[in-house]
Amino acid sequence: MTRRIAELLRAGQPDETVTIQGWVRTKREQKGFSFIEVNDGSSMGGLQVVINQDVPDYEENLKRISTGASVEVSGVLVPSPGKGQRIELKASSVKVYGEADPETYPLQKKRHSFEFLREIGHLRSRTNTLGAVFRVRNACATAIHQFFQERGFLWVHTPVITASDAEGAGEMFAVTSLNLKNVPLNEQKEIDYAQDFFGKPAYLTVSGQLEAEIMAMAFSNVYTFGPTFRAENSNTSRHLAEFWMVEPEMAFCDLDGDMDLAEAFLKYIFSYVMEHCPEDMEFFNARIDDSVLATAENIINNQFERITYTKAIELLEKADKKFEYPVEWGLDLQSEHERYLAEDLFKKPTIVTDYPTQIKAFYMRLSDDEKTVRAMDILAPKIGEIIGGSQREERLDVLERRIVQQGLDPATYWWYLDLRRYGTVPHAGFGLGFERLVQFMTGMANIRDVIPFPRTPQNVEF
Repeated sequence: MTRRIAELLRAGQPDETVTIQGWVRTKREQKGFSFIEVNDGSSMGGLQVVINQDVPDYEENLKRISTGASVEVSGVLVPSPGKGQRIELKASSVKVYGEADPETYPLQKKRHSFEFLREIGHLRSRTNTLGAVFRVRNACATAIHQFFQERGFLWVHTPVITASDAEGAGEMFAVTSLNLKNVPLNEQKEIDYAQDFFGKPAYLTVSGQLEAEIMAMAFSNVYTFGPTFRAENSNTSRHLAEFWMVEPEMAFCDLDGDMDLAEAFLKYIFSYVMEHCPEDMEFFNARIDDSVLATAENIINNQFERITYTKAIELLEKADKKFEYPVEWGLDLQSEHERYLAEDLFKKPTIVTDYPTQIKAFYMRLSDDEKTVRAMDILAPKIGEIIGGSQREERLDVLERRIVQQGLDPATYWWYLDLRRYGTVPHAGFGLGFERLVQFMTGMANIRDVIPFPRTPQNVEF
C-alpha cells in the first residue's frame, strides 16, 4: 500500500517496508549508488531515497530519472545519517512513470521569480512556495467549514448565475446564449433579452449574500463558500476576476453579534492553520515575510480593537503622517488609511463600524441618525480590509427607500422585499475574500499567487 510522505516523515519507523509515489526534486550520483529526493505534495520536505546499484534496472532507471520525473519506489525505511533528516528509504525497486527532459523542464533551479512561475502555471504548484500556499489554502478551507459546522450553520450553495447585482457596482460578467455575431434587437433597437436563455439579462454573481439571506430566514444560521466574479479591469496585485467568498448570514443577530462571530472566525482559522501547517508557516516566515508568525500570534492572542468610522476619521486627521488620499468624513477609507489604523496606531486587527450611508450598500441597516449605517469592516495589518459586513435592513419601508435612493429598481428585488413582508427579523452577516485571507496569512505579495488558476485581464489560459 502506498504511503504519503508527510505521514512517513512524521511517524515512519526504521525497518518498515513502504512504497511511495511522487516527483523527483533532486538527484545525486555516487560510485555504486545514488540519492534522489521524492516529493508527493503532502509536505514541504521530500523523502530521501538511496538506490544501490544492485537494485533491478539500476543503470537504465538512473538514465531516466531527473528533476521532475515521476517515480514509484518500494523499500525499507532506515535511520538517516544525514543532517536534518530522521529517516530515509533504502530502495528495493524503482519504477519510472514519466520522464522530464532536463534540457527543457523549466523547474531546474532552486528558486524562480513569481512572475516567471505565473507563465508556467501548469507546473508552478511543484515548487516549495506554491506547494506551501496551497496546503495552507486547503487548511483554511477545512477550518472554515469546521468552524461553521461546529456552530450549527447550514452550508448553502448559492447560484453562480444571477439577475441581481448585490453590490450595486455594475461591474459584472454577462451570461448569454445569444449569437454575439448577430445579436437580436427589439423595436427600441436594444438587445432583445426575451430571446435569451433566461429571458432577461443575467450575470455571474458578485456575491451570494442576498440568496443566503433567503436561507437564513428559514434555517437561522447559514453560510456560503463559493466562487464570485468581478469584471473590474484592474491589473494589480490585489485584484482577481474570479475569487472565492465566505459569507455567513445569521437571523436574530445584530451588529455586535456579527462582529463577535467574525473575530472568533479569524482566530479559529489562524489557530487551525498554525496547528496543521507549522512547517509551511515557518517557511513563509523565513522566505517570504518575517512577520508571518508574529501576525498569526497577534490575531490569535489579541482582542480586536473596535472604533466607529467617525472616531477613525478623527484619528486619521490627527495622524503624524501624510496620506496620498484625503481624509474627510463622508469619504471611504483607502487602503493606506486602513493599514495605518491596524498597523501603526493599534498594531492589531481593528473593526471600524457605522460608516456614512452614502458610501455603503442599500441593504445595510440605517442608523437612527440616518447619517450612518450599521456596517463594519475588519482591518488587518499589512492588507487593510479583510472582512466586510453589516446588520441588514429588516424594515420594509426603509429598505424600499434605500433601494430607490441608490438608483436601483425595487421591482428587481421583489423577492428580497418579500423577506421583510413575511416574518422579518433582525439579521446580520459578513463577507470574507478567501484569497485575501490566504494572502494575509502567508505574507504572499500578489493575490495571483494564492489561487491555483488566477483569472485576470487578458489571462484565462487553462
